[in-house]
Amino acid sequence: MKIGFIGLGIMGKPMAKNLIKAGHDLVVCDFKQEAVAELVALGAESAPDGASVARSCSLILTMVPNSPHVRAAALGKGGIIEGAKPGTVLIDMSSIDPVESRSIGAELAKKGIDMIDAPVSGGEPKAIDGTISIMCGGKEELFNQYKPILDVMGGSVVYVGELGAGNVAKLSNQIIVALNIAAVSEAFTLAKKAGVDPEKVFQAIRGGLAGSTVMEAKVPMILNRNFKPGFRVELHIKDLNNALNAGHSLSAPLPLTSQAMEIMQALKSDGLQTEDHCSMVKYYEKMANVVVE
Repeated sequence: MKIGFIGLGIMGKPMAKNLIKAGHDLVVCDFKQEAVAELVALGAESAPDGASVARSCSLILTMVPNSPHVRAAALGKGGIIEGAKPGTVLIDMSSIDPVESRSIGAELAKKGIDMIDAPVSGGEPKAIDGTISIMCGGKEELFNQYKPILDVMGGSVVYVGELGAGNVAKLSNQIIVALNIAAVSEAFTLAKKAGVDPEKVFQAIRGGLAGSTVMEAKVPMILNRNFKPGFRVELHIKDLNNALNAGHSLSAPLPLTSQAMEIMQALKSDGLQTEDHCSMVKYYEKMANVVVE
């Protein structure tokens, strides 16, 4: 199938590569020409903007940083809406405000364009090996039609509900991930401060109730002082901001989320916003005057 793909960043590029490996023809677009060139070398076509992508493809995937970027890609000058025919489907795999997903979808619907929100979780390693979790909102019949495409990129592809529901699920995911990393950081800082080997603590507790996917992914990175981003602090700040905005609009208190946000804001103040979100440990290290390694 010929598929448009807009956004070839840390997550988008390996996802697009997996579609090519599965035999799909891609038309790709990104501001970063080196990323575009890498996909073209694998057989993709390049397009200068979303409108050009839409003229070539009836299915378009977007994977961009935040709500304004999705709005620009879909509705802005040179956007998808300018080139798409009625019946075109946009699957937005970005993590954005669910209210904005519904608003963008409503504008596209006026031109006969359907939209699915399908944000992902799992970070770069799972994007590379095609095992990300994908949470989908939109018309269920469209989800069923395009699920085989999503299955190429994801190990778990779940329909959650109407348009916007995918991003509600993603915000819930991001709250849990942030709080898990904060808890891991706090606990292992305690271990180090107490003079106990954090590696041995990890081995002792990983098989019990405290064990988690987050612990398995992030503790080895922390202990090896590897803060190369699988998911950047600044992107998690974006997600928590969307979660807090949604919570405020729904009168849903999110006190722990707000604390995690303040920790990440402190990291940003220290210039660590482009590091992996497991850098949350550095907030605790700074307070405790230890290094968890």
